[in-house]
Formats: sequence, structure tokens, C-alpha cells
Amino acid sequence: MKSGVLIVDDLYFMRISIREILEKEEVPVVGEAENGLEALQLYEELKPDIVLLDITMPVMDGLTALQVLKSKYPEAKVVMCSALGQQKYIIRAIQLGAADFVVKPFQPERLIGSIKKAFGT
Repeated sequence: MKSGVLIVDDLYFMRISIREILEKEEVPVVGEAENGLEALQLYEELKPDIVLLDITMPVMDGLTALQVLKSKYPEAKVVMCSALGQQKYIIRAIQLGAADFVVKPFQPERLIGSIKKAFGT
């Protein structure tokens, strides 16, 4: 692990909750973004190992951000995270190149498992 995880969620309490879960497992968090556009800007600046990306957000949603990110940085590792547990969103995220998909509310073990899977560990 060279840098860490970029957390992208429009809800502040969710970003804090995810950060606490990751830090408890000694997974470094390199930054946080509130929407897809901010995530793209931070990705270019921080070059995180993994982006944990929510789907439903203002300004730019997660699926659009994923598509833009993977077109510019095909090597980017992205784990989608959303309360929308609908099959069509999961399928679309995987088609666009997401490494995994975690449905909220998630168990901490499931989140950590997805992050480790994306790291290849």
C-alpha cells in the first residue's frame, strides 16, 4: 500500500464512519470528497490506491465519476458503495470497471474485505 483510500460520499457522517472503520484496521485514508467532481480533482492530486465511491451524490454522481476516472486512469481501483442495492447499479458499476460493490448499510468486515480485495491482498 503506497498511499491509501480516498473516501467519496456526500454525507459527512458516512465519511466519518467509513474513516473510523478503515483506520481501525490500519488502512490509511488520504482524503475525502463530497461528490464525483471533487473526487476526480482529488484523485489527480493524491493518486490514492483505492477510491471508495458512493453512487448517489450531487454535482456528479458516482457512476459518472467512475466512468470518467476509468477513462483517464484505467489502472484506478474503485469500490462502489451505495444504499441503492438495486441490481442494475451493481451491474453498471462492474461494467464501468469497479473492483467491487458494497451495499449500505454495510458490515465493517464486508467493507474491509472489499478494500483488501481491491488491494489484491
